[in-house]
Amino acid sequence: MIKAVFWDFGGVITSSPFESFNRFEAANNLPSDFLRSVNSTNPDHNAWAKLERNEISLDEFDRLFEKESADLGHPVKGSSVIALLKGEVRDEMINALKKIKGNLIQGCLTNNIKAMDTKMKENNVSAAGEHNEVMKLFDFVFESSKENVRKPDPEFYLKACERGKVSPSEVVFLDDLGINLKPAKQLGMKTIKVIRPSDALKELNNLIEVELDTF
Repeated sequence: MIKAVFWDFGGVITSSPFESFNRFEAANNLPSDFLRSVNSTNPDHNAWAKLERNEISLDEFDRLFEKESADLGHPVKGSSVIALLKGEVRDEMINALKKIKGNLIQGCLTNNIKAMDTKMKENNVSAAGEHNEVMKLFDFVFESSKENVRKPDPEFYLKACERGKVSPSEVVFLDDLGINLKPAKQLGMKTIKVIRPSDALKELNNLIEVELDTF
């Protein structure tokens, strides 16, 4: 029986920052999806992974990301990428959160960044401690920058289940990245890949005993 819904934030509750990545790449004559390719190279130990685990500062990330991207043929400052992490809150997802609240346990499972100044945090989908009104709809928020572990490490999901006092088999998890969904599914969670919000909510509606009517 499903007792909890766990949600990713950027790309699920908000629109995907990858759209901003692609616009930046086009404007700067970079190959399409180049920034994502940097992030997926040595994914557990690269600059991005270290930043989301709060192991390095933003200044260190700026330099490390530039080196990693240069090694792949196109140097890009890390600070330029951080500025692209913008997303608009999706109303249909907020409505679903409100419908579910009080009926099932809801957790936000997010890889995020702690060390941002106020200006950089504005509308940034990866900024720790932001979007307070939305975060109030969750029973708990599980953040990589505070837990020092990130998706897709299986430990991240197991610790989140401990926080929510549920077993993986009692959870539905929504994320926009297959790499994050795979370990969750292997642990026993029901998983939904979010591409179109309406399709994801229809899938969710079929898995829980709460009528959403938000798609």
